Amino acid sequence: MSAPTLLTVILNWRTPQMTLKAAEAAAREMAGIDGQIVIVDNDSGDGSFEQMTAAIAETDWAGTPVEVVQSGHNGGFGAGNNFGIRHGLAQRDFDFVYILNSDAFPDAGSLRALMDHLTHTPTCGFAGSYIHGEDGTPHLTAFRFPSIWGALEGAARIGLISRLLHRHIVPLPIPAETTRVDWLAGASMMIRRAVLEEIGLFDERFFLYFEETDLCLRAQRAGWHTDYVRSSAVTHIGSVSTGMKQWRRIPQYWLDSRLYYFRKNHGRLTAALATLAHLVGHLLWQLRRLIGRKPAQDPHLFGWDMTRHYLSVLVQRTPPASPQTPTVPLRKEAKS
Repeated sequence: MSAPTLLTVILNWRTPQMTLKAAEAAAREMAGIDGQIVIVDNDSGDGSFEQMTAAIAETDWAGTPVEVVQSGHNGGFGAGNNFGIRHGLAQRDFDFVYILNSDAFPDAGSLRALMDHLTHTPTCGFAGSYIHGEDGTPHLTAFRFPSIWGALEGAARIGLISRLLHRHIVPLPIPAETTRVDWLAGASMMIRRAVLEEIGLFDERFFLYFEETDLCLRAQRAGWHTDYVRSSAVTHIGSVSTGMKQWRRIPQYWLDSRLYYFRKNHGRLTAALATLAHLVGHLLWQLRRLIGRKPAQDPHLFGWDMTRHYLSVLVQRTPPASPQTPTVPLRKEAKS
C-alpha cells in the first residue's frame, strides 16, 4: 500500500507575511510526506500575491512544492479554498486535503496525527486539531450543530438556561482525547478526498462563517463522521483577517450566513424559530446585564441588526438563491 498523499491549501487575504509563516510551519510538518502546498491569494489587492510569489523562491520549503495562485475574486472563505482545492487536484490526485488558516501554525507532529487518524479510520471524513493560542490557552473549536435551543442558550448566557439546555450547547467542552463531534472550526481541518468527490466542495453562498458547519453536516448526512484529534495541536492567533474580536456592529455576511444555513438545511420555519430564539436569548442577556451591571459582550445594536436583517429577507419578493455546492474534477482524467 502506497503512502497517502496530501494537498495543503492556505487562503490569504492581506496578511502575506503571516501566510508565509503558516506555510513554512506546514512545510516543516510535511517533510517526508508526498504532498504540495497551494497558497491562494483571495484578490487582496494590496501586493500580497507579488510579495508571496517572490518570497517562495527564497525560502527553504523542506522539499515540499509550494505554489502561490491568484483567485481573481474575493468570494469568501469557501470560494477561496475551493479555488485552491480545484487547482491542486487538477494537477494530481491527493488522498487528503488539509485546510489551514493563514494565522494558524501546525505544531510538531500535527499533520501526521491527522493523516494517521484518517488512514486508520475509514469512516471518518474530517479530522481537526486541538487549537491553542500563542500563550497556550485552548480555543473552542469542536461543536454541536446549531439548533433552535442552541441559539437560545448561546444568546442568553444564563446559568439556569444553560443547565436545562446542556445537550444543545453548541460549543463542546474541549475534549481531552480524540472524540467524534458534529463539526470543527476550519482553522486546521483535514478532509478525505473521497468525501469531496461525494458531496462537493464548500457551498459558496457562505461568504464567511457557517461554511464548515454546512460541509460537515452534508458529510454526516452522507454517512461520514467528523473527529477531533487531540494529538494534533496547532497554534492559532485568530480573527486576524476578519477582525471578529473588534466588531463594533455585526457584519452583514455573518447574518446572511447564519440565516442561509438554517434555511438551507432545516427549512424556513426552523430558520424563523432559531432567529426568534436568538433574539429572546439576547433580550434575556440584556436584562441580566443591566441588573448585574455586566459589561457588554455583543456588538452594538446586535438585536436590532438581526431583526432588521431577518425582516428584510422575509419581504424579499425574489426567492433565495439555490444552494451552491460546487463539484470539481477531482481526478486528472476528468479534466476538460
